[in-house]
Amino acid sequence: MPQTASKPLMTSAVLGTILQLIMVVVGHYVPQVASLFPVAGTAIGGVAGLLNGLWSPNASPQNAAGGGAVAGGVGGLIGTIVSHLLGDVPVSTLAIGTGASAGAGILGGLIGKYLGGRSAG
Repeated sequence: MPQTASKPLMTSAVLGTILQLIMVVVGHYVPQVASLFPVAGTAIGGVAGLLNGLWSPNASPQNAAGGGAVAGGVGGLIGTIVSHLLGDVPVSTLAIGTGASAGAGILGGLIGKYLGGRSAG
């Protein structure tokens, strides 16, 4: 993978992970935030995918979707692991949290690609 293609993916995945970790830590102490884990965590995955799509304007639709899935899924996985280790969610949530975040990342990546306005040559 060329370095120019990996930078948007790494940056969007790191930002998505940071947002997931902030949500999880705040939710550990604030039950009202914890009650929003499913919706907020999925939305964060979508935002990570959107950023990857926006920052990769020359990506093909398939690459935008794949990058969005990775960007969203990485944060979802790490956030869910930390939430489980804090005792806030059962281990079965790993598949759900990761899958929902990755799925939202796919949609976000495609939306970002088309909002970016350029296509793969």
